Amino acid sequence: MAEEEKERRETADAKSPEAAEKAAEEARARLAENPWTENPDAARVVDEEKPDEAPPAETLPAAAEPLAERTADGEDEEPGEDDEGNMSILRHLEELRTRIIRSLIAIAVGSAIAYFYIEDIMRYLTLPTGRLYYLQPAEAFFTYIKIAIFAGFLLALPVVFYQAWKFILPALTVRERTVIGILVPSSVLLFFAGLAFSFFLVLPAALQFFVGFSTENLQPMFTLHQYFDFVLAFILPFGAVFELPLLVIVFAKLGFISSKFLQSKQRIVIFLAFVVGAVISPTPDIFTQSMIAIPLILLYELSYLVVRFVLRR
Repeated sequence: MAEEEKERRETADAKSPEAAEKAAEEARARLAENPWTENPDAARVVDEEKPDEAPPAETLPAAAEPLAERTADGEDEEPGEDDEGNMSILRHLEELRTRIIRSLIAIAVGSAIAYFYIEDIMRYLTLPTGRLYYLQPAEAFFTYIKIAIFAGFLLALPVVFYQAWKFILPALTVRERTVIGILVPSSVLLFFAGLAFSFFLVLPAALQFFVGFSTENLQPMFTLHQYFDFVLAFILPFGAVFELPLLVIVFAKLGFISSKFLQSKQRIVIFLAFVVGAVISPTPDIFTQSMIAIPLILLYELSYLVVRFVLRR
């Protein structure tokens, strides 16, 4: 019995290296199937045979490459939405500055041209009143400058309107561009029509009315500065009043008002016309108020006829 037990032990000892080798091979197979095995012996065996290697660049995802580059550089080069918005605002401000500068240049050029013909302009300005006077040494010079700037602004008014139209053009639809393209020239023509109507028809009548208060002991003597301020304050409201038909037609075209609405508000318009005449007239007399209120009422009636018979609204 002792000899048999000893022989069995020797056989087991002889087979133990083969058993160990077989166990190692089984561990390698299990590790190849599951690299994240928690078996420390299997992990040690794999580490001995396969050292750490960085994955090739081809195996990196495409989205990871820009991220790796940005991480390596230490900064992100892609602009955010806030940066794009700020750049857009800056571009709008630069565009606005450009339009304003061009408008000012046009006004300066128009003022230079007007000052070159200042004697002819003064001849037309003094037609309703005749001879003028100035009481201070520099009054004539500075008044000439004011007249030249105002005349230059009128000459450059189409350019100013065009620059304003070009600035708001990118924000408009095709239909809105068509409407604005019609409104801008029409508003300029109506403004000049109001100035001409006031200067050639209403202003002479107003001056004759005021000069009618003169007597043998009370003679009118208009100074250049006061006369120009009076003319400017008298004709500008007419330029604004003559824009009324355009506003009414636009609102009617948009469907906000109709001919019935305009007809129902005629009495209110007559009352408001005299109120507006009293507010914007340079003098508090009823004559000047009537000179502003009556054209305003006539323009309102003309707008009513256009809306009813032309637009048929």
